[in-house]
Amino acid sequence: MFSRAFRVRSNTAIKGSDRRKLRTDVAAAFPNLSAEQLTEFIPNKEELNVIKIYSHKGEAITVYMNNRNPILFEIEKALYPTVYTLWVYPDLLPAFSTWPPVLQKLAGGADLMLPGVVVPSSGFPQVERGTLCAVTLLGNRAPVAVAVATMSTAEMLAAGMKGKGFAVLHTYMDHLWEYGDKSYPPTLAPLVTDSAEKESAEDEEEMEGKEPVISFSTDPLQHVDVGDLSLNGRDSCTILLGKEELNENRAAETAEDTNTEVQQEAEDSRTPQEQMDALFNQCFFHALKCKVKKSDLPLLTSTFLRSHMFSCCPAGQQLDIKKSSYKKFSKFLQCMQHQKILQVKELNKGVESIVEVDWKHPDIKAFAVPEGFSSASAAQDSKSEDREKVYHAPEIIPLYGVSTKMIPLFQESGHRKGSILSSSEVRNIIINYVKTNELVDETNKNFVKVNAILCDCLLDKSEQDEISKLKWDDLLSRCLERLQPLHQVTFFGQEPIVRKGNIEAIDITIAQRSSNKKVTIIKNLELYGLDPQCVANILQQKVQASATITPVPGTKDRVQVQIQGNQIHHLAKMLLEEYQLPRKYIQGLEKAPKLGRRK
Repeated sequence: MFSRAFRVRSNTAIKGSDRRKLRTDVAAAFPNLSAEQLTEFIPNKEELNVIKIYSHKGEAITVYMNNRNPILFEIEKALYPTVYTLWVYPDLLPAFSTWPPVLQKLAGGADLMLPGVVVPSSGFPQVERGTLCAVTLLGNRAPVAVAVATMSTAEMLAAGMKGKGFAVLHTYMDHLWEYGDKSYPPTLAPLVTDSAEKESAEDEEEMEGKEPVISFSTDPLQHVDVGDLSLNGRDSCTILLGKEELNENRAAETAEDTNTEVQQEAEDSRTPQEQMDALFNQCFFHALKCKVKKSDLPLLTSTFLRSHMFSCCPAGQQLDIKKSSYKKFSKFLQCMQHQKILQVKELNKGVESIVEVDWKHPDIKAFAVPEGFSSASAAQDSKSEDREKVYHAPEIIPLYGVSTKMIPLFQESGHRKGSILSSSEVRNIIINYVKTNELVDETNKNFVKVNAILCDCLLDKSEQDEISKLKWDDLLSRCLERLQPLHQVTFFGQEPIVRKGNIEAIDITIAQRSSNKKVTIIKNLELYGLDPQCVANILQQKVQASATITPVPGTKDRVQVQIQGNQIHHLAKMLLEEYQLPRKYIQGLEKAPKLGRRK
């Protein structure tokens, strides 16, 4: 269902009445949740968002988000948990185990066939046809898929474990999982360990020359070869994997394993940090050699990482800058810049772009594309295109810096010139200052007496002899007006950036050209992590009009998008609904043409 990219229709915060209704519906759908777990799952005060989406097949789906992670999705008034929820409550649904290589096929849209289900010695949980179930990997209790049973337990056994057992709705690594923080499944030990199975597995390894056991790390596909799995049909996605087939695959791969044993030992001798550094280098040179063109420059560094380097990552591995020695992608690019491979410039405050690449550099010329990558490149490219469509709006928080004039008011709380505070911190400091100095008016507690410090900091010279009291709201608003305005921007998957002043809104204007032709001009897209070239391409396809990138007059390194006609209606739909940017950060939407009545 989420194997392909979906389209977001709307994203709104949930209302109090809808929150209570959702809690009631969750309690009815999952009765084994305790009252404490229910309150933790659907909290009273934390922000919950309701997102309306359309799947690639056109199905209308409602997704509930908490802490930037999807926790539930609703289809035709039926609630289903996501893998993020099941990792917190792993026993919420009856679980069935499968082999680790099957996971990648499930994430690609396959249903789970009964030959691929592991039969435990304790037997299957008793389920009926249509029961909502979780799918786990052998050796780890953390669910990796949500599915609906197409047979009851008795029917599965009566059918000799043949046929389709589960219709898979959502999996780890699909696009709904990608809409969250993309965290890995936790490692949860099985509740019941079968000693007999463990002994038989050990005997099997001794017979095969002590073949290494598949290890379950945070990435369950990290050490699994899925190249020999086969599916009959694309949509039915039949999986026929049982113990006999796995043993045949192992025997067939024995000769291959012995040939690559020395290479694997050399790789295993490196630390995880060194392995991640090597993976970043490989994907970096692969992306420059095969993905990036000169016409793409200047290219946002975030776009380069998300759309180009990620698509060059080998199957079963994942780039994570935190696990490398660089810790930040900007430091990795600085290292490459020192080697004179590319040049990075900050075209806008806090937004870096690749402006030049030396494709004649010996390291780029000497890089060889890994074998077998060309066959998978088409699928990887389509995935990267789908992933590029999913844009996460930055989190913007207004901040305030202590100015020279305001130092006397804030020095009692331990702050000095240049200290950065949020609006709530400023409010608390002012309230504590008033209470400590006993400035609350005794006759009317809605007023605050103005002492010498408040007079110097908050009142103009013409007001100092006239005003002796201020209302609480007036006191706080005057204080915020006299502090230095700042703002913090946090792009998805990146460190927060603090900039001076208030953030400039995306500016949309209509200009008149010759022959009474109109053009729409959009500025400041880079400040919100949007690539102007990508926005121009999308608009050009949607409205079938010419779109170009031109320099902003009066600036050196800033660009604007210019498209023929008054396209504000399409822009508003894209920025507000698809990109989910708050309306307050977009100016010029009121200039949209009025829709007249058609005769």
